[in-house]
Amino acid sequence: MEQQKSSRKVRAEVKFPLILIHTPYGLSFFDKIARTRPAKFYAKFNIYLMPLITALAIFLIVGSMMVLFSNGVARAGVRDAGPQSNLLIPGLNPYLPWTYGWIALVITIIVHEAGHGIVARIYGIKVESTGLVLILGIPIGAFVNIEREELARTPLKQKSAVLTAGPMNNMILAGLCLLGLYLIVSNLTVLPVTGVPKYGVQVLGVGDGTIAKSIGLVKGSIIQNIDGTQVKDIQDLTRILKSNLGTSVIITWKDEKGTLVTHAANLPKTVEPDKGVLGVTITNVAPDPKMVLNRYKAAFGSNPIALLLPPTMVQGSVPYSDLMASKYSSSILGETYPIFSNFLFWLWFVNFNVGIFNALPIGPLDGGQLYNSLIEEKLKTRTKRLKNASLILSAVMTAIVVASFLLPWVFR
Repeated sequence: MEQQKSSRKVRAEVKFPLILIHTPYGLSFFDKIARTRPAKFYAKFNIYLMPLITALAIFLIVGSMMVLFSNGVARAGVRDAGPQSNLLIPGLNPYLPWTYGWIALVITIIVHEAGHGIVARIYGIKVESTGLVLILGIPIGAFVNIEREELARTPLKQKSAVLTAGPMNNMILAGLCLLGLYLIVSNLTVLPVTGVPKYGVQVLGVGDGTIAKSIGLVKGSIIQNIDGTQVKDIQDLTRILKSNLGTSVIITWKDEKGTLVTHAANLPKTVEPDKGVLGVTITNVAPDPKMVLNRYKAAFGSNPIALLLPPTMVQGSVPYSDLMASKYSSSILGETYPIFSNFLFWLWFVNFNVGIFNALPIGPLDGGQLYNSLIEEKLKTRTKRLKNASLILSAVMTAIVVASFLLPWVFR
């Protein structure tokens, strides 16, 4: 492998609202890593792995569509979260925390792009520059500029290794984070539970302009009674409220300090079939900490994909969520264990999603580029009418992804 030469100049490129800072400083690092045996083995190892990641991505997309087709509650939940919940952008996605989200996103993109750059250098393909991507002066990721003409002339197997390296790096880091998360969760012990109400539903969030907001319900409140009837779980709350539509009810709850609060609420005459009445996000109160911990640990072996549900979405089912974290202790990490757990979770979550998304056979994505090259290679001696096969594949896959996003709003 010939040592790559580059100028030491740093330059900025503005593509509103993004600013790209081009720098040569990562190139020597790529060359150094590319000369090692593990890197060369890795380049050969991942040549044929893109289809596996693509198959997993399609399986998950089709599986989610089947759930949304058959489950009205799931469709309502997606609509309540809004279309922005499909974006990996902290601040827009309501479930993606600002701090953990940005850190995970930046690390994910750096790892992804480094994979492309290092494997490109193993095969002597020129990397023109590396750099940072900024929006409003805030770093949001990184990039690697590979010389496109050289990559186009590269043999298909080597091109596959270069294009697969990005998603594969993300999948490997996701797996390592999941392993780290398992080690932390396995070390947790349940603390004695005292002073927790034996029935009720706990409010995790309150929507703006809702009945709950107007009567003073806040995050952490525990709804216990409606018109003197005990609310034992979420199903109870839904049943009681919907049987009293169009009337005024007396709601009793405990606030975060344990103070009993009573307030009248005028319920609407009708609500959409899959919509809530009060406008709150809730969970059953006082889930058994031991049961929650055991179920979460079991998921690592039985269904790791279920662990993609964010702790901000299913707080009553995740031992390191805001709701449950105080119910456990860690002999190794002490009270800081939720910080490490959430950091590893969001690294796993973002890397996994970026990895499988980039493996899809869509246009400029890594998967799209590889499958386009594969189709061109296989069809170059065949009928010209099949030359549009790559465009058809990309269009079909794009339509499936768009349909999965729109389905909750189309089928109500």
